Amino acid sequence: MIKFILVVIMVIGFLILSIPLLIWERHLGKKNPAKKNTQSLRIVQSVFRLILKVAGVHVTVKGLENVPTDRAVLYVGNHRSYFDILVGYTTVPTLLGFVAKKEMERYPLLSNWMHNVNCLFLDRENLKEGLKTILTGIEKVKQGISIWIFPEGTRNRNEDILELLPFKEGSLKIAEKSGCPIIPVAMTGTAEVFEKQFPRMKSSNVTIEFGTPIIIRDLEPEQKKHAGAYTQSIIKDMLAREKTTREGK
Repeated sequence: MIKFILVVIMVIGFLILSIPLLIWERHLGKKNPAKKNTQSLRIVQSVFRLILKVAGVHVTVKGLENVPTDRAVLYVGNHRSYFDILVGYTTVPTLLGFVAKKEMERYPLLSNWMHNVNCLFLDRENLKEGLKTILTGIEKVKQGISIWIFPEGTRNRNEDILELLPFKEGSLKIAEKSGCPIIPVAMTGTAEVFEKQFPRMKSSNVTIEFGTPIIIRDLEPEQKKHAGAYTQSIIKDMLAREKTTREGK
């Protein structure tokens, strides 16, 4: 419980004390958007690393050599915990924005920082607004900003990490329309930090693995038609290997 309280204090404290930083970042963005993107990301990464340390999270990164550093990509991963986002932001080597649910925009200061680190807010109930979000994502990719999406649409609460929720095919439109690579991502151990014993937090060994890039236009016709299911199968294989490794220890 102590870890949970400390993390809450850290988050609230940062959001309040960072108000001057937000003002500065807003002015910087008008003069130098690229510098603002980089600076905002570095600030958030520092806070996230501190939270992970306080929570007792040890992160093992696999397959980082599969991530291009000279172009933007679409990261596609499984989703079991809020800590997935912290681990993602602190391991990806380039500019990055997550696709979040529209409801997150309601929270002042938090939503400001989310905008600063290129998050996209997806309205799942409004197809027109959803299309606008996809188009914004395509533009960000063209600007060199990678996007991370969870095609399950929500946190997966299934006990078995291999029981993934169906991937929404439309979630890969950013890669399909921009031509950017898809990087499949498999994460294990994040739900053990918080969600499995809410509101307590406990130390956990988290593994994040980046898979081989997928180019939709290079897929076989059937794979291209169901790119979401194809990507899910790859992530499931990655999770299965990691599950075997953990159970063998």
